[in-house]
Amino acid sequence: MNTKYDLKKLGGDSIVYVRPVLVADLPSEIQSQAAGKDQIYAVHNAEGERIALVAEEKMAFILARQNEFSAVHVH
Repeated sequence: MNTKYDLKKLGGDSIVYVRPVLVADLPSEIQSQAAGKDQIYAVHNAEGERIALVAEEKMAFILARQNEFSAVHVH
């Protein structure tokens, strides 16, 4: 399913989305910090800008809550 949604309509600037990212697809300076992981998680704002990278999915949701965002999964 490739349906685009305007996340701003759902929650304004208070929604972020979390998606898995292959470490191999990231710049080499970030790959070196991935501690041997094949996949990490990216947190994006409603405009699609990546605002954080974290090692664990659970941490992405904790990070969002700590910064007063509601996080949703994106596949």
